[in-house]
Amino acid sequence: MANAALARERLAALVGADGGWGYQPGQAMHLEPTCLALLALAADSTRYASLIERGRAALAANRVADGTYRLQRGRPQAVWATAPVLFTEHALSPVACAPGSPLAATADRLLAIESRVLQVADDEMTDMKIDIDLTIRGWPWAESNFAWVEPTSWACLALRAVGRGEHPRVKEGLKLLVDRAFDTGGANYGNRVVLGKSTEPIPGPTSLMLLAMQGEKDQPRVDAALGYLRVTAAKSTDLEHLAWAKLALSAHDSDAATREFLPDLAERLGGALSEEIHRTDGLGAGPIRLALAALALESRNPFKLATGEPVASATGVSPSQETPVAHATGSPGFLDRMKSKFRGWMIDRVGRIKPLPEFSAVHIARAESYDAPLADILAKQFEHFRQFVPLAGKRVVLKPNLVEYRQAKVINTDPRVIDAVIQLCKKEGAAEIVVAEGPGHWRNVQFLVKECGLGAVLEKHGVRFVDLNHDEPVKVANLGRLTGLEYLYLSRTVVDAEVFISLPKLKTHHWAGVTLSLKNLFGTLPGICYGWPKNELHWRGIPNSIVDIACTRGPNLAIVDAITGMEGDGPLHGTAKHVGALVMGVDPVAVDATGSRLMGIPPERIPTLMMAAAMRVGRLAEAEIPQLGESIAALAQKFELPPLIERELLPIPKQAAS
Repeated sequence: MANAALARERLAALVGADGGWGYQPGQAMHLEPTCLALLALAADSTRYASLIERGRAALAANRVADGTYRLQRGRPQAVWATAPVLFTEHALSPVACAPGSPLAATADRLLAIESRVLQVADDEMTDMKIDIDLTIRGWPWAESNFAWVEPTSWACLALRAVGRGEHPRVKEGLKLLVDRAFDTGGANYGNRVVLGKSTEPIPGPTSLMLLAMQGEKDQPRVDAALGYLRVTAAKSTDLEHLAWAKLALSAHDSDAATREFLPDLAERLGGALSEEIHRTDGLGAGPIRLALAALALESRNPFKLATGEPVASATGVSPSQETPVAHATGSPGFLDRMKSKFRGWMIDRVGRIKPLPEFSAVHIARAESYDAPLADILAKQFEHFRQFVPLAGKRVVLKPNLVEYRQAKVINTDPRVIDAVIQLCKKEGAAEIVVAEGPGHWRNVQFLVKECGLGAVLEKHGVRFVDLNHDEPVKVANLGRLTGLEYLYLSRTVVDAEVFISLPKLKTHHWAGVTLSLKNLFGTLPGICYGWPKNELHWRGIPNSIVDIACTRGPNLAIVDAITGMEGDGPLHGTAKHVGALVMGVDPVAVDATGSRLMGIPPERIPTLMMAAAMRVGRLAEAEIPQLGESIAALAQKFELPPLIERELLPIPKQAAS
């Protein structure tokens, strides 16, 4: 069975030329995986002393003039990694955080970072059906955003470790964590209830919350979270979930039930590591999972706070002598503002003359069940589109819709449809096929891929999976500008795709009205830049965000899984609705308008589609969309709309009403 020493050895072999670790093997360094790798290697500091020094220098190179840590090539507003770096540097050498030191300044700056808050009246809260206190300040993923469990947990843990635990900001952060936790146990990234529907806890954020809450007495939600982790870990086979659970539970081992469970948990963790350590398909133990496994399998837990005091040094390695590199983060100067206005003016002028898609026909094919010959059906459909989007010799990226896994729920693009699309790409002679997704609800996407059945499909075809949330971010000019963002940070995998195919599920959506090929683009923006659940894109306007992405990097082909859709309170809580169709087209607006009509929802009521049509992403009017294959009328169903959706939709068009 694999052990901590083997995990460290494998982890050390993945160090990059820049001295740090990325989220994936071969990726340039990122702050979070480098922090976890350094903490793991510190357990054998003599053997890995040189790697630790290089890793700390790599962290220092991303120190900003204000004391925070932000990836040089990442989104400047993504300040959340400051807390993991502070914790790591202190654990490696407490003297590095001495008063007057650069890291003491980092702690001061971290204390000054505040989340947005909302002052909402009780009747508004009732109307919104939210049961958390939106006035409590915590820490955001990105500056000027709302607080979430994971960045708040890291901030509280790091500040407590360096002796700032009595600061009012830390006390308020701990209060936020308790407020966000479930009475029944656990936490997710921030909301217990969305529009009156209960969400579910997740092991990762629950574990980080518990690490931050060490020593907090008389907190029933903390006790319930410990119970949730024990029950979940006893059934889990996922390496990341097991490692986080082991770290959290061993930091709360004062009760007999937890102490008795830890040896069994360690055995399960070692078995999961043995299974993953040799995989090379993007679903094996990469740097993060190796580091967490090594940390969790050690007898000493570097995250454990000693009676509320700062943690002891994890190694005798001296502080890095590298000079931090300062990066400007102040307000843009006059010249920068003028350049921004000029770019905006140019984008607006270009947008007005942007050509519509060359071909807006949409093909609807009958597919009565997932056992139908889906690959053959897709091949016949594709004959109509091959000349517009040839696959031969191309690097093809398939973007399914994966949100959460709930047994017996039709939430995600069915793996059998993805299987059939992979077969189509192979038959057409694609040079490379990659399946990629960046869910907003689940950070541990490897767990989601395996649980939903997609992992078996990837293994069958030898196709690699890429986690877009942790992919290399690429700064590109925002060609939509509806969000007010001058730039978007997209994933490298999507930007570099020669053919990008959106593979959504036909569903209603409680905020967007419908979720189809355009809404599916949310998953192309890395969570490391925008956080989880990518809430910033929500409050900037879901339609605005979707259309900005579509204008900047939309799909070349859309294929909708409309065999079994979801009606009602989608995208998670609705009910299955059989339609028996696959929908294909190269114009995403036309495809989504057709999907809406299949659901009996006038596309003119969907803000995203109306805005996308206005921005010339594609055609919306039914008369301008040649219908191939089956008619809409032959397969259309009347889908139940989500509750409260009327306030999000546009008025019923007179033509549709008549």
